[in-house]
Amino acid sequence: MQLKKNVGLGVAVLLAGWLGLWSSCAAEPDEELLGKSAGYPLGARWSAMANRVGSWSALDKAPGVMGQFVQRGDTVSPLPKAVNPPDIKYRFRNLAYSVDDYLERRRITGLLILKDGEIVTERYRYGRSEEARFLSFSMAKSVTSLLIGVALEKGLIASLDDPAGQYAKDLVGIAYSATSIRHLLRMSSGITFTERYDGQDDVSKLSYSFATGSPSVLNVLRTFSDRHSPSGEKFVYASAETEVLGRVLTGATGRSLADLTTEWLWKPLGAESDAFWCHGRDRQAGAYFCFNATLRDWGRLGLLMANDGKVGDRQIISAEYLREATDIARQPTAFAPYKATPYFGYGYQFWLHPLKERSFAFQGVHGQAVFVQPATGIVMVQTAVYAQASGAQDPEPYAERTALWMGVLQSLGGRTERYRAGYSRPSTGALVLGLKLQKADTPH
Repeated sequence: MQLKKNVGLGVAVLLAGWLGLWSSCAAEPDEELLGKSAGYPLGARWSAMANRVGSWSALDKAPGVMGQFVQRGDTVSPLPKAVNPPDIKYRFRNLAYSVDDYLERRRITGLLILKDGEIVTERYRYGRSEEARFLSFSMAKSVTSLLIGVALEKGLIASLDDPAGQYAKDLVGIAYSATSIRHLLRMSSGITFTERYDGQDDVSKLSYSFATGSPSVLNVLRTFSDRHSPSGEKFVYASAETEVLGRVLTGATGRSLADLTTEWLWKPLGAESDAFWCHGRDRQAGAYFCFNATLRDWGRLGLLMANDGKVGDRQIISAEYLREATDIARQPTAFAPYKATPYFGYGYQFWLHPLKERSFAFQGVHGQAVFVQPATGIVMVQTAVYAQASGAQDPEPYAERTALWMGVLQSLGGRTERYRAGYSRPSTGALVLGLKLQKADTPH
């Protein structure tokens, strides 16, 4: 009997060890395509598939990339780990999944889930770690919006209804100069700008000029003058409008975006690592796509939003501005969910989830996101290397990410009741397409 017991115990130990080894050796999605055998290299062509993991987590070290560091302060805001956190479950296509399942199914480099300032889940993939500075892509637009809010509060920008050209003098002769800052924040200039993700669209021209300086970014902006709508009337996603906002900031303050981010955001929020803004050849930061920060510091930025701009007792961003930026009720009807896009609404460079409880997102074109529900203290950060440049090209990863977010809310006591004002149920196809109507803003 004892022999059988010992044999059984030995088999169990061997089986557990084998399962552990199998788990540790399990291939991550498309790992060889993404450069595992080469050690996830950095490369001058940092949008190339084999360079994405390496470059998009250390862009300050990539060949040919210019920029300026954003300095952390002396005090770090703690992010303690939750004691006995609940398991996160979600449903997708009528099947139940866990966080582990999600990471095995999608090309995720980092995932951080916070509840009331505590870490529920923190995971890194493809050899990444807590030191990695993950590229924002269009999450940078939301960071730019936060800087606009601080500049407004400080009186460096007198009014959001002022034209951009009042502050950005280098925009003289460019159609965007007459557009109000508010309309730029809502991406509603009415000026035609294409983002089709085909390498021939306007965002490709803008990004090429950012990367090479030939032609200059200003000369590219000068070519956009046709109108599809009156200013302020309609949301149409256009990275050029955030590029203009970046120039409004530098013109209004006489300082770089990195300096502003250091003083106004990074030091006050208690970041634990330096961040990094990429610069174009004209030394202007890429306000529409090129901010880089660690997963935890992206989480701290999400917590700042969840606390309506406060860190401890200090208000570092106006709560009123953040409400204007992220509350569906504060937006004109044309910018509400199911109106601005078939799914999301749009605020001041933030995507608005179609939920009754205020919930919003920073989003990047290849799966990057910070999702926030302030009232319940829930933040989810994801960095990723999705293959396609938007949900319009491949909706499945974005649809599953939304399903995960809903599961996070349900698992952590969040609120998931749908937004209903002016609601008419969109088709399934429209919902999928609407999950990510964004741009391909990678420099070519």
